[in-house]
Amino acid sequence: VQLQASGGGLVQTGGSLRLSCAASGRTFSSYGMGWFRQVPGKEREFVASISFNGDRTFYTDSVKGRSTISRDNAKNMVALQMDSLRPEDTAVYYCAAGTPAWPQYPATKPYIWGQGTQVTVSS
Repeated sequence: VQLQASGGGLVQTGGSLRLSCAASGRTFSSYGMGWFRQVPGKEREFVASISFNGDRTFYTDSVKGRSTISRDNAKNMVALQMDSLRPEDTAVYYCAAGTPAWPQYPATKPYIWGQGTQVTVSS
């Protein structure tokens, strides 16, 4: 499967963005999906994951309550809705494919990375 993220942009503090990740290939629904982010000079960090069928999700504490990950297997897409954005959310966001039950195994590393999309939150 190949992944392409989109939807990033410049937003003010308190604003919202919806990131999308389009997947190619017939096996999308067999993967758990996740979002990561990275700022220059720092390691890429986990943001959220969703199981292969969408019945479980898991979030890092810093975005919990402000972000929602979802997927549409019929459209081969996964999304990350981010609300109440803060300057510290500024990063390049990457979607990734991983183990089917990813939320139950949050430390699992992704199998496949997509390209990133820049999110900038101005103060």
